[in-house]
Amino acid sequence: MADPKLLTIDDWIAASGRDAAPREPLLALRRRLEADSPPGVWIALVDRAGIEAQVASLEVRAARCADAGAVRRTMPLFGVPFAVKDNIDVAGLATTAACPAFRYVAAANAHAVDKLIAAGAVCVGKTNLDQFATGLVGTRSPYGRPSSTFDPGRISGGSSSGSAVAVSRGDVPFALGTDTAGSGRIPAAFNNIVGLKPTPGRISMRGVVPACRSIDCVSILALGVADAARVLAIVEGGDDGDPYSDFALGPAHGREILRVGIPSQAVFHGDAGYGPAYDRAVATLRELGHEVVPIDFAPLHAIADQLYAGPWVAERHAVVETLLDRHPEAIEPTVRAVIAAARAMSATDAFRGLYALKEAQRDTRALWDRVDVLMAPSAPGHPRHTEVDAEPVAVNAKLGAYTNFVNLLGWCALALPAGFTANGLPFGVTFIAPRAGDAALVRFGARWQARVALPLGATTRKLAASDADADAADRDPRAWPASEETLPIAVVGAHLRGLPLNPQLLALGGRFCVATSTASRYRLFALPGTVPPKPGLVRVANGGAAIEIEVWTLPSARVGAFLASIAAPLGIGSIELLDGCRVHGFLCESHALAGAADITVHGGWRAYLASLAAPAEAARSA
Repeated sequence: MADPKLLTIDDWIAASGRDAAPREPLLALRRRLEADSPPGVWIALVDRAGIEAQVASLEVRAARCADAGAVRRTMPLFGVPFAVKDNIDVAGLATTAACPAFRYVAAANAHAVDKLIAAGAVCVGKTNLDQFATGLVGTRSPYGRPSSTFDPGRISGGSSSGSAVAVSRGDVPFALGTDTAGSGRIPAAFNNIVGLKPTPGRISMRGVVPACRSIDCVSILALGVADAARVLAIVEGGDDGDPYSDFALGPAHGREILRVGIPSQAVFHGDAGYGPAYDRAVATLRELGHEVVPIDFAPLHAIADQLYAGPWVAERHAVVETLLDRHPEAIEPTVRAVIAAARAMSATDAFRGLYALKEAQRDTRALWDRVDVLMAPSAPGHPRHTEVDAEPVAVNAKLGAYTNFVNLLGWCALALPAGFTANGLPFGVTFIAPRAGDAALVRFGARWQARVALPLGATTRKLAASDADADAADRDPRAWPASEETLPIAVVGAHLRGLPLNPQLLALGGRFCVATSTASRYRLFALPGTVPPKPGLVRVANGGAAIEIEVWTLPSARVGAFLASIAAPLGIGSIELLDGCRVHGFLCESHALAGAADITVHGGWRAYLASLAAPAEAARSA
């Protein structure tokens, strides 16, 4: 297992000098991987010369930078090792997709790998997988079948099996996988790590051997949410070279109190003890103050069934058609049986499947009016190798109950550690959000991981406070996925938290930032003729005071809708805050002050409302 002092991205960055990559730790890591890795994790390790070449290139690039700060800005992953699932191209290395007969030497990096190397990361090897990424078990490979890092008798999960085990062991701080049906989320759960599956199209798939090309995703496996988020921030973005690239920005934050949809009847299989562990995860949600909303998952399970029972199997066939026709014996028997089923499907079947999916996408959109995110078990059980050997197809099919539907519906997901079962197995949950909800999802995930406070992977270390700080995204947005632009808005009256118009802000995606005060240049009035009364804030040349306000942020795209809801004589202008900064906020037209009561002495709208309530309360008490 890797040096426990070098587990996270920040650990490796700290091991680098001003302009020198951590050569000796990287070479020591390479020696450990060669000597100590369990069977079936790696298909190929980068040799010593390859590590040296990457380090030398980094140091040349660093020498061109003016100072250490410039190195960190241009290469935020300077000297950080990572692993790559072997269906993703790395220039100069073979790509096998766990099929020796399919092997080719990649001429160029996959788009995601290219971005990581440009950011200073060092690739140390290619990891094992279910052949052609067809499976959730991690056992369908001629290169061996890794086990869970917590039980050698149980599967690692797949198809990103080697990547998950390498991360769980602490060998690399992060690894790339792929995820079409749960191939990143299932092994993350079985190895007590984070599996980030972005919205389809958020990361380019150029240079990745397809499974189902129309819905494939590059996934990120890491020990901590913050590290996964940092990697996503680097590799995300549009790519004209990938026709399925579809990068879209969503909100930076979710609601403070989330409505979390959970299966009204969660189903579990086997002896892993997942039922009680899931109940504890639901209890954790409630402890965090979120609203739990039971949801009928039957429509989602019906969609999930289509991934292997429907025409999407034909996409897998399109990748290996020639090999299947000419050398069927080269393909692992279970994978061959799954993909060969496409031969019985017609173009008519494909269109019927697409029609059904469009209807399902339409019907499930209403779900997001009821809940903000979904939480489900990442898997319904943790099978043993013997169970997979006995029923390879049936066991695999059961594993996808809570994962298969997500990409078909265009959603994003984050698999997170949630605890351990009574017999010591890791249990994970997956949070699912609508398209482009990635940035808000990882911020929530960082808070969840901080709350459960579990060991990182199979190591004994727990998160440092800085690694679990979701609010760090607001201080260094480059380290977190991109989100839609926002505009700060200062509110002074009925839009304050807990007052009648605050739901307008929440419905538009508003997020509370800070309670503060204006500069001492304003007066506050209670405007006549309105029920409930409205406040009027005006700037004055003399005799002003500091007035209590709240600053919220609104997505820029929704500011227009907010402005349309503001009735005269109120409007939006520039307000100076106590610290001298200016934000947009509510101001009143001066003509409306005729007959208005000056309530500046109260210092804010809440205090004024409290003063009105006090006499009534005193009368009731008399």
